[in-house]
Amino acid sequence: MIDVNDSFGADAPVYVISVAAELAGMHPQTLRQYDRLGIVSPGRASGRGRRYSMRDVQMLRQVQRLSQEEGINLAGIKRILELEHEVDQLREQVFHLANELEAARRAVARRGRPAEGGRGGELVRRTRVTIFNTAERPDEQNPGSGPGDGPQGRGDTQG
Repeated sequence: MIDVNDSFGADAPVYVISVAAELAGMHPQTLRQYDRLGIVSPGRASGRGRRYSMRDVQMLRQVQRLSQEEGINLAGIKRILELEHEVDQLREQVFHLANELEAARRAVARRGRPAEGGRGGELVRRTRVTIFNTAERPDEQNPGSGPGDGPQGRGDTQG
């Protein structure tokens, strides 16, 4: 037997509403309501017909479980799904940032190693960047009252 998910992937919009409803154990009208409320939004075919993916069907099952077993209303379910989506995106971002950090650490470690037959490790240049706020501040309207204009900012020394 050919598994549609193996051929197209879990996100491929392949199921018409009647099949998706049957797979999720729901009435097609319930799926239409969830679509209108933005709880589960299927893909659309060229004729504007709804096409559900296996991931959509799994989400429909989760909505049904939250509603029936946990007693959560549709607004709460929608918020839960939004937060789960946000958490997934943040996890993915953390994954990529961790990979970038690890690559940077490896690059720094390679620079610090002594060269073969040479002397000690290379120097690593560190640069400090300061970003100034370019928005107009009240003290910019009165020249001579900003930082560096007083006796401490000019390098004057008293002694």
